[in-house]
Amino acid sequence: RTRWKPLTPNLPFYLFVRKDDAAREEYERFPQVTDVLPNTVTGIVTARDAFVIDFDAADLVSRVVDFSRAKDSRAGLLATFDLKENYAWRVDEAQKQLRRALTGQRPARFVRQLLYRPFDTRVIFYHASVVWRPRDEIMQHMVIGKNVAIMIGRAAQVIGPGMWDIVHCARGMTDLNCFRRGGNNLFPLYLYPNGDELIQASPWPAGKDGRRPNLSVEFVAEFGDKLGLAFVPDGVGDLKKTFGPEDVFHYIYAVFHCPTYRSRYAEFLKLDFPRLPLPSARKLFANLCALGAELVGLHLLERVPAPGATYPQAGDSVVDKPRYKPPTDEAAGRVYVNKSQYFDNVPPEVWEFHVGGYQVCEKWLKDRKGRTLSYDDIQTYRKITEALRGTIRLMGEIDAEIPAWPLG
Repeated sequence: RTRWKPLTPNLPFYLFVRKDDAAREEYERFPQVTDVLPNTVTGIVTARDAFVIDFDAADLVSRVVDFSRAKDSRAGLLATFDLKENYAWRVDEAQKQLRRALTGQRPARFVRQLLYRPFDTRVIFYHASVVWRPRDEIMQHMVIGKNVAIMIGRAAQVIGPGMWDIVHCARGMTDLNCFRRGGNNLFPLYLYPNGDELIQASPWPAGKDGRRPNLSVEFVAEFGDKLGLAFVPDGVGDLKKTFGPEDVFHYIYAVFHCPTYRSRYAEFLKLDFPRLPLPSARKLFANLCALGAELVGLHLLERVPAPGATYPQAGDSVVDKPRYKPPTDEAAGRVYVNKSQYFDNVPPEVWEFHVGGYQVCEKWLKDRKGRTLSYDDIQTYRKITEALRGTIRLMGEIDAEIPAWPLG
């Protein structure tokens, strides 16, 4: 005999599975991140990554300029540059548009930095003739002036059954597939003046370089009322009488990296954008802001302590098949890039750490298979391992800082 269990499917997903209704009611009291940072867009889609994205700016420019000048037939262009057409992109028309764009312009003008995968910044030739979906309505705000954005995936089930980890930060443009299986949304902190509707519709006064925070008035009012703080629309506040956009950003980043938050609301984080609990006290807010700021500095690789990982063996530094050798009594954990060369002193928890569904230390090297690591590449990888080491520490400190759930 089947033992049926009653379900009460309801808005917004009408799920035919059992959920913890008490936890859901608690979680849904929090504002969704889209109600906090209202202007967002998914990452860039090139439809031709190998052509318009590269590790090296000079190689990228050379390839695109060669394409613009080539005299090949349509079929020849497709073959020479290993391109494919689709229903709305034709190689001969793209070449004409690109030629017009480059007339009287330095090609380097169109080169931008792109966060391609977590901790993996590359360069992109950013022009609509060769980039399928440039997402310029938001991406332009990431390059006009200094900015920072939080990247968030909408539904965690797409990257697998592990703990929710589809959150990261960036200074510039981001690729749609920065997270495993795609779907990252970019939420910039500031909007810069450029004559478009977003900045014209902003209710906030202009701050540094005319920028305005990408924060909703309703959220800021609720946040300020709860803590008894006044809002300053640029930078940071003193956290005693005032708070600013960057304080909110750091607070969000801390909460979304809290292990208890991720486990407590795991079943809801699988379904939609995350929701943000409001802090219950000024001191808690200030402490989480500080931890979030440190975490952002690590993830941008801008404020990273001297790395503990070393690269002790000389050689050609050509990446073969990355593999990890756990610590032993004789040696610390090692990440081998080929048979003889390795990064030493990399703990297992750092090697195994995931962001956006990717095992960061492995993914970064696998994507460089066959390439020779430069001095800068080696230093960057060392910094990544240190940033992940710091992330693990900070996640524990964030968890310990929060006395009870729900925060409010």
